[in-house]
Amino acid sequence: MKLWLRLHPPNRGDDCVVIRQTRKPNMAAAAASLTAAKQQLRSLMKQRLSSVPQESVTLQSRNIFESLKDFEPYKHASRISIYLSMPAAEVQTDAIVRDALAAGKHVFVPYLHKSPLETPDTPARVMDMVHLRSVQDYESLKLDRWGIPSIDPATVHERQRILGGPDAQRSDAATLDLMLMPGVAFDFDDAGSVRRLGHGKGFYDFFLNRYLAKQGGGTERPPLALYGLALTEQLLAPGSSEQVPTGAHDRRLHGLVLGSGEIRQSSTSSV
Repeated sequence: MKLWLRLHPPNRGDDCVVIRQTRKPNMAAAAASLTAAKQQLRSLMKQRLSSVPQESVTLQSRNIFESLKDFEPYKHASRISIYLSMPAAEVQTDAIVRDALAAGKHVFVPYLHKSPLETPDTPARVMDMVHLRSVQDYESLKLDRWGIPSIDPATVHERQRILGGPDAQRSDAATLDLMLMPGVAFDFDDAGSVRRLGHGKGFYDFFLNRYLAKQGGGTERPPLALYGLALTEQLLAPGSSEQVPTGAHDRRLHGLVLGSGEIRQSSTSSV
């Protein structure tokens, strides 16, 4: 579609400049429709999750923790990424973080910061994963305005970071074996892959794109395993009118650990 714009330069009377622009309305409309569908589902899930009793969240989180302890990808992972949870309406990860640290695993948690990248379409804020040194280090984290334990920016330069930066240790070996991811809603597509609806900022998808690009697609290491942690209320029923809307940049997961204690695997690879 061609669009002709008639522009009037300032203080030039009726003189005008005619510019021809080309745009792709179908792509723009599809993107807007996808964004609207995601936001509609987030609003629905927010209402649904607000009615889940905290006792249920605590019980389901315990079930997930007990299942993870015997789960091979978790047991054998030496370097794992774990989100630090909000106080309510999502799977609580405190027990997982403490267990992983006590077991001697290298635990990395999200850290949001201003983007250092100058490439087009880069978000203003991006996510990295930074190292927790110990249980004591974890317990010293302050709560942010959402009640989430958060890394003090003043300490970041002392910590190893997965995507690099002024680290206390070199980042060339900063890899991950397992990532445990939050989400607003999850479901399985027709091919049996886990779809995830995030909170809308794109932090995880952008992080994964950068991480995989940094690894260069090498085969010397096993691929990063991606698993979502979900309350049973967050898994959309198959065949229902509710589905997780996805676009080309939304990554599928390798599996899902549910509040019932069940671990469901994708039937296809996500990465």
